[in-house]
Amino acid sequence: MTDRVETYHGEEYVVRRVTGSAATKPYRCPGCAQTIRPATPHVVAWPVVPHLLAGPEGSGIDERRHWHTPCWKARDRRR
Repeated sequence: MTDRVETYHGEEYVVRRVTGSAATKPYRCPGCAQTIRPATPHVVAWPVVPHLLAGPEGSGIDERRHWHTPCWKARDRRR
């Protein structure tokens, strides 16, 4: 599994692909607010630099979100 860094809202995010076999739980996609069903390939993204809400001990991974792959690709076209 290879992580890459991409930009979202002017910030850098670590992005990781999740295979269908590794996706064992449902998640809510922040792009479309629909459920990502188990066994659905998708991406997970979190900020490289944590936001203030993470606190001094937190890390960006604490803010990770699971996205449908097309929703992540269209992230800059969404509000």
